[in-house]
Amino acid sequence: MAVSPRIELVPGGLSLSRLVFGAWRLLDGQKPGADEVARLIDTAVDLGLTSFDHADIYGGYAVEEAFGAGLARWKGRRDSIELISKCGIMLKSENRPQNRLKHYDTGAAHIEASVERSLKNLGTDYLDLLLIHRPDPLMDADEVARAFERLVAAGKVRAVGVSNFTPAQFDLLASRLPFPLVTNQIEHSVLETSALTDGRLDHAQRLRYAPMIWSPLGGGSLFTSEGAREQRVRAALQAVAAETGVGDISTVAIAWLLRHPARLVPVLGTMKPERLAGLVKALDVELDRQQWFTILEASEGQTVP
Repeated sequence: MAVSPRIELVPGGLSLSRLVFGAWRLLDGQKPGADEVARLIDTAVDLGLTSFDHADIYGGYAVEEAFGAGLARWKGRRDSIELISKCGIMLKSENRPQNRLKHYDTGAAHIEASVERSLKNLGTDYLDLLLIHRPDPLMDADEVARAFERLVAAGKVRAVGVSNFTPAQFDLLASRLPFPLVTNQIEHSVLETSALTDGRLDHAQRLRYAPMIWSPLGGGSLFTSEGAREQRVRAALQAVAAETGVGDISTVAIAWLLRHPARLVPVLGTMKPERLAGLVKALDVELDRQQWFTILEASEGQTVP
């Protein structure tokens, strides 16, 4: 393979599959039954996607429970997969009637209560990875760190990280912890390239953690939007696909992410087994520098400075 199918988020730390199954859209459309979810887990694992990304809010606070029902039917071993969850966003929802408006809560009580609910909903004794979902302007770094330390000491969480943090926000929380934050899950794709220049990927390389990547295909707009940028990028991806013999531009788009030296870990959002199989082929695609820059140039609409 051009890219290893597994990756340590930090040296000597938690290992994930290089491509992660994102459960965000599990309940989009018709709700799957437990047996269907179990089959989807089997499909993902057979393709090498052993890591499953969740958040307490997904599906209006309902995805984790639906996934847990499928996990209970699944015949595999718990220690052969990695379960990831996130907390901190408080959504208005019929499942959280106390939330009058969307806000954030990174208080220790909420973090620990959210983990307990995630463990119950997923039917597991521990999370492999817990992330703070969004920066909270009221975050007390010492309080979050104490919650993380208690959860790790109790064996309820193996590793911790953040999502959507700036380098400064990451450094603040990291400064209070006796163990590393192992990732920052950020948005990045051929259509959202700001992480290349705003310091987030530089920060990841400096501290040697592997960033997880959400919306790695631009939330579907890569295929559906008729905007000028999307049309340019599709054309560039098609050209590179022809050069590399790859049939699907989405596979090239994932390969573009994997080419970056910060060791990006894309979170795949599709629930379709055939789409997952196609995207996994990106592990075998190695873009050269000119192919990579061809795609970047199309996204930016200009040559590099």
